[in-house]
Amino acid sequence: MPFAKVLGGYEWHPHIKLPTAETRIELESCAFIQRAENVVLVGSPGTGKTHLAIGLGRKACELGYETRFLRVSDLVIELEKHWRNHTLEQFKRRFDKVKCVILDEMGYVPFTKEGSELLFQLISDWYETKSIIITSNLEFSQWNRVFVDPRLTAALVDRLIHHAHILSFTGESYRLKNALSNTSK
Repeated sequence: MPFAKVLGGYEWHPHIKLPTAETRIELESCAFIQRAENVVLVGSPGTGKTHLAIGLGRKACELGYETRFLRVSDLVIELEKHWRNHTLEQFKRRFDKVKCVILDEMGYVPFTKEGSELLFQLISDWYETKSIIITSNLEFSQWNRVFVDPRLTAALVDRLIHHAHILSFTGESYRLKNALSNTSK
């Protein structure tokens, strides 16, 4: 994991909208991984999406689940490189034993048509076999900006949300709030 974030230090603030009251307990137990369900964290920058994703990933590791953290833009670059080098299947095998994949920052960088198709193929391969935790600042309706093909975007979103816990994050950025409090001292 890129940062030392844990669930114990996570602040479940009122600006996080959970699908049900049980969702928090469900997430913290990582029971969703056993059922290959997804977790989609969508909302404003700086509101705790990546912190929660990393905390869940660390908890999953503690429980013995093989887990990987990837920034989506880095993953697409890797997929394109392996596609060009004819080593895509070898790259995909790296995830055979992985039970939980964290895809951070969906939507920051638009992808090429090839990159979009490769990411779609990978997520389709993982559908109903692995849990995907995904963070994004974009609502699903805005994912067309990232993926070139609207039909591919619809199919991708459909797979991600089919068995998913979708959390919506609003409110003020922690980083901005921290920066402003440091300047007022």
